Formats: sequence, C-alpha cells, structure tokens
Amino acid sequence: MEVAALSGQLPPIPGKRYFTIGEVSDLCGVKTHVLRYWEGEFPSLKPMKRRGNRRYYQREDVLLIRQIRTLLYEQGYTISGARQKLLEEAHTPPPPSQPLEPIVVNGNDIAPLVEELERILFLLKY
Repeated sequence: MEVAALSGQLPPIPGKRYFTIGEVSDLCGVKTHVLRYWEGEFPSLKPMKRRGNRRYYQREDVLLIRQIRTLLYEQGYTISGARQKLLEEAHTPPPPSQPLEPIVVNGNDIAPLVEELERILFLLKY
C-alpha cells in the first residue's frame, strides 16, 4: 500500500473503460487478495471475468470498492454491516432534485416527463 493510500488520499480514477485487479488495487489502496475476498462478501461487486479468469473492473466497480473501503477502514463497519449499509443505500430513492424550470418544446412543458423518466431510470438501476 502506498503512502497516498495510507494518508487517505487516493489517486484519481483514469478515464479508462476497464482496469486490471492490480490497477484497482493501486487506485483503491487495497491488496488484491482483499479485492478477491470482497467479491464473495459483497454481491454487488462482480467484475467481468475473461480468459483465464482474469478480472476486469469498470469505473463503477472502482467507485464501489472505494465506498466499501471507506465503510470498513474509515467508518469502522464490519463486513456484514457494510453489506447492509450498501443494500439500504441501493434501495433508498435519491433525494428529490431541485424543481425543474419549465422545459418547453413545441409549446409543451416536458419537465414532468423528465421527472418520470428519472424515476424509471432509478427503478431500472436498482
């Protein structure tokens, strides 16, 4: 683990599509064997596996790992407590956004349509 990871400063996530387990380890300040263990403990952490069972993580996976790391190492949650916290957050709707200004297209206000689409997107995600 590097000095940056120990001091709470994690490096920025590059704009790549896929990351190897070694890259994720460096980006999150967590050893590779811990990442493999967390895959079994957190159902939402499912990196893509390709030839030879090589793991490829996406940006969302890296963000989730950083969130798990924060819950466990900085906030003092247990594995089961962190798992429960992530489940609660996944099933909690996002806070209401600020009211939309009227969006007028061809004389029609489409703000309610945008809000409905956001609700549908949330349901599809979770």
